[in-house]
Amino acid sequence: MKPRIPLIAAVAAFVVLLACGKSSSASAAASTGPDSTLLKRADHARIEGSASAPVWVIEVSDFQCPYCRQFHDDTYGELKRAYVDSGKVRLAYVNFPLSMHRNAFAASEAAMCAAAQDKFWPMHDALFTTQKQWEGLAAPQQMFDSLAAAQGVNLPAFQKCTASHLTKPLIDADIDRASKQGVESTPTFLIGGMMVTGAQPLANFRRAIDSALTLAGGAAR
Repeated sequence: MKPRIPLIAAVAAFVVLLACGKSSSASAAASTGPDSTLLKRADHARIEGSASAPVWVIEVSDFQCPYCRQFHDDTYGELKRAYVDSGKVRLAYVNFPLSMHRNAFAASEAAMCAAAQDKFWPMHDALFTTQKQWEGLAAPQQMFDSLAAAQGVNLPAFQKCTASHLTKPLIDADIDRASKQGVESTPTFLIGGMMVTGAQPLANFRRAIDSALTLAGGAAR
């Protein structure tokens, strides 16, 4: 499947949200409520890479989506090593739990509550690695608690966060923004001015990111 080009404003809209905590009414309300510090910390924790990286990659994903797991297992690690760890790309995860996946929203809440303790990426990895174990559970929270504890998360604080749905405003805002930018399926990636859909081969992501880096370099000059 070939990358398709959306409105150039698509990436900028997400970057404003993730970098500044401003966007839709849901996130605006969250930024002024009693749990604003927790939410801001969770919001920023799902970003990795240098603040000076010239290109953003926005991953719109669902923890219960098998194709999202495929991207995580086959491609994410190499892209992180080649582009994020090298300072070329700043990567952000945007939640888009699909209604067809019964435990996807709860998994997003688990990830974002871990993010409130700066443990988003370890929890992200754990959720995808164990997806087949929790996706069919009638009540997955006990497993999510175990995964969080294994990542060094303070469990009482994590359990309070998930039980009270404290990060739901962030997830709702993610869904709203992604929908408004034309996202219809997971995983979807916004790379520079391009939208790449699906768990495509590593080479396709390299081409898209390298193209975005070239354009960013040209703009800088």
